[in-house]
Amino acid sequence: MSLSIKDDEIDIVIGALHADLTSFMNEWRPIFSPFHLIIIKDPDLKEELKIPEGFNLDVYKKPDIDQVVGSSTSVLFSGYSCRYFGYLVSKKKYIISVDDDCVPARDNKGFLVDAIAQHITNLTTPATPFFFNTLYDPFAEGADFVRGYPFSFRSGVKCALSCGLWLNLADHDAPTQALKPEQRNSQYVDAVITVPARALLPLSGINIAFDREVVGPALLPALRLAGEGQFRWETMEDIWSGMCVKVVCDHLGLGVKSGLPYVWRNDRGDAIASLKKEWEGVKLMEEVVPFFQSVRLSREATTAEDCIVEMANAVKEQLGTKDPVFDRAAKAMLDWVNLWKSVGSKPSSPGI
Repeated sequence: MSLSIKDDEIDIVIGALHADLTSFMNEWRPIFSPFHLIIIKDPDLKEELKIPEGFNLDVYKKPDIDQVVGSSTSVLFSGYSCRYFGYLVSKKKYIISVDDDCVPARDNKGFLVDAIAQHITNLTTPATPFFFNTLYDPFAEGADFVRGYPFSFRSGVKCALSCGLWLNLADHDAPTQALKPEQRNSQYVDAVITVPARALLPLSGINIAFDREVVGPALLPALRLAGEGQFRWETMEDIWSGMCVKVVCDHLGLGVKSGLPYVWRNDRGDAIASLKKEWEGVKLMEEVVPFFQSVRLSREATTAEDCIVEMANAVKEQLGTKDPVFDRAAKAMLDWVNLWKSVGSKPSSPGI
């Protein structure tokens, strides 16, 4: 069931929250060079982008976003959410997305990690969500299924989403980061696992890859906090998006993997200052998780778009009265599906 992916089937999407991308791009040059890049400048970023030469890329700025999206939508593309505009306008089958505060990591032997190659491996080998293999990914080199694993499940299912990890600055929430300001992730675990069916996960948009044609509409900027900021621990858009896409994958019989590849995440931000902003999101999770654990989609929902529409209606009905942020999220989900259908039928290229 293993697939092959050509370089020209991949877009690497980068949300630019920093104006000077020189160091970031040069660090990634040996890995990014064969691929087409889509860089989305945060509409709130005032400075001009600095991008070194020698890359095959398109840059989208606020005028491009306004031209494509218009004003008749509740979907916002500022801050970390700017990356989703890249998902929207891409015409490639696969998307790999990396935050602009990350650089290539090194493995336990000191070798540079090719995050793109590992994501491709994850997406081109089957996932096993219906029966957990205790020796991690049975399709990894040198691995296999353990004794007792049903042969009827060993063909696996298509992997639609690969969730990579990161070294150095851990992706904690603001309260944990404030409590443990010196804690860093130094454990490079050489493993990939399939997230079991019906199990949710806190997806982080720091380092992911996915099959855009299959689950692209399910990765969406919908839940926006009132005090959302410019640091990862001040946002929840990727957490909400991750639960949406996981429910979609479970419903459609697709797999999600977590583990390799790693990137190195640079230190930035003040967790103490961010704590007040993200506290809203920490509290909302107590409502969000039970909803996604219990939501079920109909047999008529056979595409990611169908699933998101049903999910949006359920969010409005079950969560909308508890907090206005959920009502806005439901509307953004429906608007996103309409945008996806509209933009997908047109050629998209930056005007700048």
